[in-house]
Amino acid sequence: MSIQWFPGHMNKARREIADAMHSIDLVIEVVDARLPASSENPMIASLRGERPCLKILNKSDLADPEVTSSWIRHISKQAGMKAIALSLRQPGAAKAIPGICRTLVPNRGTVLKPIRVMIMGIPNVGKSTLINALAGRKVAKVADEPAVTKTQQQIEIAKGILLVDTPGITWPKFESESGGYNLAATGAIGRNAMDSLEVARYAGDLILSSRPDLVSARYPGTFADADALLTEIGKRRGCLLPGGTIDLEKASEIFLHEFRSGKIGRFSLEKPESN
Repeated sequence: MSIQWFPGHMNKARREIADAMHSIDLVIEVVDARLPASSENPMIASLRGERPCLKILNKSDLADPEVTSSWIRHISKQAGMKAIALSLRQPGAAKAIPGICRTLVPNRGTVLKPIRVMIMGIPNVGKSTLINALAGRKVAKVADEPAVTKTQQQIEIAKGILLVDTPGITWPKFESESGGYNLAATGAIGRNAMDSLEVARYAGDLILSSRPDLVSARYPGTFADADALLTEIGKRRGCLLPGGTIDLEKASEIFLHEFRSGKIGRFSLEKPESN
């Protein structure tokens, strides 16, 4: 399956970002801690140039903590990059970010000479939730759907720090098929651009191959593959078609929902050494 998802407003967003970048001092990129490579936008590196970048691995409470630590070490070794893990479900999780911004841009940060920060990220990585946490009030629309933010806005998040929000953007072509599946598994891609059954098979086989203990803890039993797992979920949850056939599509939606919400456990879809 080839997953492609690039709504028209994203082309406009890319042009606007390129124009606005001239006045930006620091880029904050929000990625999903479960898939830091697949959820980064390859355009950001070229757009930001030599500006410093704070990469926030959000939803870290859903990712394997050891894998997340490996990603932070890996990313922070890159020139001009600093990475931190974050879970916005925890109150006050974003309080340290303004201070980090000041360390990354030490020559600015006053009312007359503010640090101008651009926050970027693909859809559904928690960018709007982070903006609201930094602003201390609801200034960005939040929804459990990709591509909610569609216009730029400027927000003062601390004295001497201005934040420029941008629409969530993906890119015209995913770098790899596995990257597209990873994004679909976490809900970063619109429902119309993915086949739930194929994505559930991909995620199910991946978890079964590396962390079968997570699967057996949630769904007691031993499963040879994702199809066997989905069939069992369908039986237990009453996902039946006329004639008693298991509705694998419905079972897939249940499985993906439970993976995305963390009910299956903390699992990372990719590691630094595999990218």
